[in-house]
Amino acid sequence: MKKIQFFDTTLRDGEQTPGVNFDVKEKIQIALQLEKLGIDVIEAGFPISSPGDFECVRAIAKAIKHCSVTGLARCVEGDIDRAEEALKEAVSPQIHIFLATSDVHMEYKLKMSRAEVLASIKHHIHYARQKFDIVQFSPEDATRSDRAFLIEAVQTAIDAGATVINIPDTVGYTNPTEFGQLFQDLRREIKQFDDIIFASHCHDDLGMATANALAAIENGARRVEGTINGIGERAGNTALEEVAVALHIRKDFYQAETNIVLNQFKNSSDLISRLSGMPVPRNKAVIGGNAYAHESGIHQDGVLKNPDTYEIITPALVGVDKNSLPLGKLSGKHAFHTRMEEMGYTLSEQELKDTFKRFKQLADAKKEVTEEDLHALILGQSSESTDDFELKHLQVQYVSGGVQGAIVRIEERDGALIEDAATGSGSIEAIYNTINRLMKQDIELIDYRIQAITAGQDAQAEVHVVIKDSNETEFHGIGIDFDVLTASAKAYLQASGKSKSTTKQVDFEEVK
Repeated sequence: MKKIQFFDTTLRDGEQTPGVNFDVKEKIQIALQLEKLGIDVIEAGFPISSPGDFECVRAIAKAIKHCSVTGLARCVEGDIDRAEEALKEAVSPQIHIFLATSDVHMEYKLKMSRAEVLASIKHHIHYARQKFDIVQFSPEDATRSDRAFLIEAVQTAIDAGATVINIPDTVGYTNPTEFGQLFQDLRREIKQFDDIIFASHCHDDLGMATANALAAIENGARRVEGTINGIGERAGNTALEEVAVALHIRKDFYQAETNIVLNQFKNSSDLISRLSGMPVPRNKAVIGGNAYAHESGIHQDGVLKNPDTYEIITPALVGVDKNSLPLGKLSGKHAFHTRMEEMGYTLSEQELKDTFKRFKQLADAKKEVTEEDLHALILGQSSESTDDFELKHLQVQYVSGGVQGAIVRIEERDGALIEDAATGSGSIEAIYNTINRLMKQDIELIDYRIQAITAGQDAQAEVHVVIKDSNETEFHGIGIDFDVLTASAKAYLQASGKSKSTTKQVDFEEVK
């Protein structure tokens, strides 16, 4: 059995998804869940890109104790120095350095010759090797690079001290046959192929990211890079849950094992989905809502007789719990705390106290409290506790077929209360116009989505909004409440608060 490492870039490449912007607390929460999942390497961010990203990488490096943490860097000494500073408290730090090797990137983006690219790789890998025991090099746009030059670039990096070589399909261009052949060529031409770790990093533009990653593993790759739920730029990245479960279910074929704790995938997927504002499609492989649903009568009959007839993956394997959560308004603090730990949450004494209070309020209002309700409760509390503005009062005047009005009162972080009113053609528009007046902002609402957390008349509403400011920067907000209008106001207020406080990051070309 060969051992396959899992390299998660949800916090770096995944955050490049338009409208996705995790704050420090959210990133730490995600990183801790990835640690429970058994991820071998967490790519925490791009330290040089902004002070905020630097602080996130440093905080994650300090918090994670059982896996490696890495930071991204260009072939620039300043990038490498910044990554070293951010990762100095990591238990097992790594660095990920990239430089493009395709002709189109070298000519139009880098404006460098092949000789200059090779010289830069040699110098900066050697420089990084003095600071890190594990140095990963990625030849960006490898699958569109001249094969002979790609091999020369990889050999140069290895000779300079690289211990991991990642082969990125930056634009999702390749297919399994071609990608497998690329790894065969590397194995044949690189004499140290078996002495270092080769990895794949695939994008899903043509819908083949998972297949390409598995083809790489078949042909010698010992590390796979990707994200939870496959989030990322454009069509996204390799979905790590798909690769991990494929390796497990088809162990007879791939003859590979991993450190992944498969039953943590559902918790990981739900957390990423809610914090990113990107719902998981119901037909998504492995963790989609329909993955274990059977509509056909023939299928239902077969599953009832023997689940193996139509289920190659059991729900329990990836952490899908079919049972309702047996907690209600009579449940005590100890039972609640135990269930929180089972769900993967580590709460301080004060956080537990606050969360339990909100749980009691929830239990009084709902006939049945489900696990989805509790995930939403934690998310709502976590989101609201980091907001600079809190919704204190909302009053909406509704007239059928007429102009609607809203009065909104907000408490700022310093305790000051501000209140205003405005009108709109609908209740939501009236609320958002009022918040715009209070925040003195001119922003554009580009996405509004509402979903019920559970079924039934007493379901909580979860609202996601994405706004865009005058700098074309997008901000995501989440609001959770029994009342749809209140949830909508909370979501818009949170996104507006982020637009006020977030400094736009410096744009750098990154390895995809």
